[in-house]
Amino acid sequence: MRFSFLFNTLFTLVLFLTSNVESKAQDGYSLDFQVKGWSDTTAFLGYYYGESTYIKDTALVDSKGKFSFKASESLSQGMYMLVLGKTKAFEFLVGEDQRFSITTDTANYITHMKVSDDVNNRVFFENMVYNQGMNEKAAPWVKQRRDSLSSEEQRLEAQEVLRGLNVEVLAHFNEVANANQGAFVSTILKMQQKVDIPDGLDRQQQFQHYKTHFWDNMDLSNDALLRLPNSPYRAKMEDYLDNLFLQTSDSLIVGIDYIVSRAKSNPETYKYAVWNICIKYQNPKFMGQDRIFVYLYDKYFATGEMDFWANESLKNNLKERADQLRKSLIGEQAQNMVMLNENLQRVSLYDIKKKYTVIYFYDPDCGHCKKETPKLNGFYKNTKHDVEVFAVSADTSMVKMKKYIKDNGLTWVSANGPRTVTPQYQKLYDANTTPTIYLLDEKKKIIAKKLEAVRIEEFLDNYERGNL
Repeated sequence: MRFSFLFNTLFTLVLFLTSNVESKAQDGYSLDFQVKGWSDTTAFLGYYYGESTYIKDTALVDSKGKFSFKASESLSQGMYMLVLGKTKAFEFLVGEDQRFSITTDTANYITHMKVSDDVNNRVFFENMVYNQGMNEKAAPWVKQRRDSLSSEEQRLEAQEVLRGLNVEVLAHFNEVANANQGAFVSTILKMQQKVDIPDGLDRQQQFQHYKTHFWDNMDLSNDALLRLPNSPYRAKMEDYLDNLFLQTSDSLIVGIDYIVSRAKSNPETYKYAVWNICIKYQNPKFMGQDRIFVYLYDKYFATGEMDFWANESLKNNLKERADQLRKSLIGEQAQNMVMLNENLQRVSLYDIKKKYTVIYFYDPDCGHCKKETPKLNGFYKNTKHDVEVFAVSADTSMVKMKKYIKDNGLTWVSANGPRTVTPQYQKLYDANTTPTIYLLDEKKKIIAKKLEAVRIEEFLDNYERGNL
């Protein structure tokens, strides 16, 4: 295991949620550097926030490679970096001690690193040197395990040696973390510690113990953890929600509320946790999870909980999205649509009397629709279930809609979305993209959404067997 594994540089597009690097004390900071090989240039002090990077300060480098960053307000704790031009030179920690000096050499920034007056960076760089040594030890065994010419015995031998080296590294990390309790570097090291599973537990008990103690080594109210590369704060939240809960909205909401409750005491982590979870479930990967976004809006934005940072424009956008989703959640009554068909006659969704109704939003010019429509038509003609399709064209052109119906041999109920008596369908259904499919029962309750056409038959089979 490499200490620097979690902290490789990641320059990404700036997230909507930008950093607010606030003053944490009145003592200010004074960071003195000397880098052999640098001269007469400009250095930048950069920092991380979530998945993004920002510049905090600049300094002129003299002819001997000396420069300093100074200000009267202290820096927020986290991982910072020295940047020359557009290139990161090296990372370092800013913790509770913000008056220190670092000297190094461009020949090898890490091995030549010397730190004065700061335990965080002394330990941080000592561990990087330690990791380099352990990586060198592991390298031949990694090669042996991956070598296609190695025998099974040789692979097992390499695997056993690497397991032993990993145990040694983890033990070293634990020892260093315990020896530096209270220092920021200890916080980082503890984040990498695994949950210790006691002996004698069955599989279910092991899982429950792991889930219960998942956050033991990470304080979700520590905003310094937001200023680390590769966004380990968000990654750990996603690991917790994606792998330790059933992927149903009710189950996930329990986990979300637990995360937020632990982050809430610090406004910065409170904001970060709520916002990133909102983003995650605005367009979720699994059907039915959009209910979580509505829940988050109702609990944290509609109530004013996020007013300390969320402006009216953002809140209005979130409300619009939540209200759109709210009307088309699984389990909700589908909103009626009354539109004109290809013969300029009114057709109503609620007039369909079949056991199941498929709502199909499409666009005649949509490339994906041209592939999905024949599949849906094949299902419609061959299904053993009692089904009607209510197909809504997103294009205003009746000419295009008529041609599409004829070219595809469609006999289902067709309607022109813009030519509507009821409100625009985009305000009633989460159907901002085409194709989009909804599946309704005989009472017009939504039982599935955003299915692929090829999955509808299987879904209905399972639905009727009570397996959903």
